[in-house]
Amino acid sequence: MKNLVVLVLVAAATAAQAQHQPYSGQQGREIKALSAEEIEQYRAGAGMGFAKAAELNHYPGPMHVLELADRLELSPEQRAATKSLTDAHKVEARAIGAKLVEAESRLEALFRSGKVEQAVLAKAVSEAAGLQGEYRLSHLETHRRMRALLTQEQVARYDQLRGYAKPAAGAHRH
Repeated sequence: MKNLVVLVLVAAATAAQAQHQPYSGQQGREIKALSAEEIEQYRAGAGMGFAKAAELNHYPGPMHVLELADRLELSPEQRAATKSLTDAHKVEARAIGAKLVEAESRLEALFRSGKVEQAVLAKAVSEAAGLQGEYRLSHLETHRRMRALLTQEQVARYDQLRGYAKPAAGAHRH
């Protein structure tokens, strides 16, 4: 019983310490505000959940549409238009993502310098925030444009295939 009490106290103390050290281990990051994975994803133009408002409200993502092209029964014209949309979006998202990583790096350097003036800080934060907004807009706009290339039936099928909607009564899965 005594060992159990000691074990519970040690676990509680460890949990309390973790609450006071949420960023422990992140001080060695190149850019403290971004993990190495996040930096890589921004530079790659990855979605990172920025288009959830679209994706979960019947606005499909073009990369996933291409992955599901056969099951969505895309026409050759739809496939070509979707590929073109995907390629153009990737170029745009990668460019914005690279600029965002650079902006975060400048913000990091500002604090690393030890001399943070309010006006300079405000400008750096505004730039990074603006780029994050552009990045998200790029992803959301691409989903908006993708929906216009599909029929209502294809959008409904996409939602089913992605697990967002239940299959219609009597419908079968492929």
